[in-house]
Amino acid sequence: MSTQTPPRYPFAWTPPMQVPEALRHVHDSSAMEVTLPSGDVALLVTRYKDVRALFADKRLSRNIARPDCARISKDNDLFMDPNIDPDPPEHTRVRSLVTKAFTARRIEALRPYVQQVADELLDEMAAGPQPAELNEAFAFPLPIKVICKLLGVPAEDRDRFRGYVDGFLSVTKLPPEKVGECRQNLWKYLGDLIESKRENPGDDLVSELIRVRDDEDDSRLNEHELHFWTQGLLIAGYVTTASQIGTGTAVLLHRRDLVREIQADWSLVPSAVEELLRTQIMGSSVGTMRYAIDDIPLSDGSVIKKGTSVLLSEEGANVDAEVFECPFELDIRRKENHHMTFGAGLHYCVGAALARMELQVATETLLRRFPDIRLAAKAEELPRALGGFMEGFTEIPVEW
Repeated sequence: MSTQTPPRYPFAWTPPMQVPEALRHVHDSSAMEVTLPSGDVALLVTRYKDVRALFADKRLSRNIARPDCARISKDNDLFMDPNIDPDPPEHTRVRSLVTKAFTARRIEALRPYVQQVADELLDEMAAGPQPAELNEAFAFPLPIKVICKLLGVPAEDRDRFRGYVDGFLSVTKLPPEKVGECRQNLWKYLGDLIESKRENPGDDLVSELIRVRDDEDDSRLNEHELHFWTQGLLIAGYVTTASQIGTGTAVLLHRRDLVREIQADWSLVPSAVEELLRTQIMGSSVGTMRYAIDDIPLSDGSVIKKGTSVLLSEEGANVDAEVFECPFELDIRRKENHHMTFGAGLHYCVGAALARMELQVATETLLRRFPDIRLAAKAEELPRALGGFMEGFTEIPVEW
């Protein structure tokens, strides 16, 4: 380890509407040491070819419940569960069972509902005062309604669920006792939901996961896995998409030239969504923590030593000039945009198709409904949710 204190990670969000300036300097080598919010040091892998390869490397374990593994936060054991084996072959088995329930048909069948919710939310926004706060009016209600519909969470529980999730994802924002309370409340709530669905199943994902749990052969989900994956799908399907809708929209509205370009050609919406995902300015890669169980060579000839705590920098990979031409330029017409925001291989995001669909519907519906929508504050005035797993803008005032 170097005697000099490694830079703090996540990197500071400067300038406000672009990826962190620090990312311009991370590709001189394959990896760099960083200091986490906990004060622990980890190795941040930054080059695209290395990040992609390591997502599938069995020498890099996701089991970070080890005494010598770096912790993201002193007060929150994010994504650590001693009852869940996050590595193959167990992860492969469980993931295959979950994907049986999380089908493309089920996701596509949600599209009319997503469109309906988007329209209703924008109707309410249009009838309200200006400026409106985009997160509360649109970006957060849309995905939480959709994921609650998908999993069968009652509408009256959405606000309570949102509070539990915000606490669960705190890194330094909330005191440890509050984090623990939110984690316990979320786990208990989901247990009650599962029992309710077991007694009265419906056409929802939790009921389908229960069927996989109860009816499959010896490879079926156990009760804890059912609980854990329900929690994971709810969190991933809500907060990451909500943050991306809000913060990605703010970036577009900051670039009125891009808004006009999309409005002149709506077929650009999918590529614009992918480019906003690539620049990924609402989060870091703290959720990719791994532990090296053997020495692993990297593309520049350096070696990740056994026993090293490792983060896979999706945002670093996404601005690697070896893969992306003019990587720091926001190009909504970019082709072959194979970004790493959803991960790769066995750890590719199960909900990627749902997120893409919601982002496309949200972007097009908003820009069609309010052709002159614009930010009602300067970019540098938009506050970020520092200290949480997601660091998107917490307030996005807009007018039209």
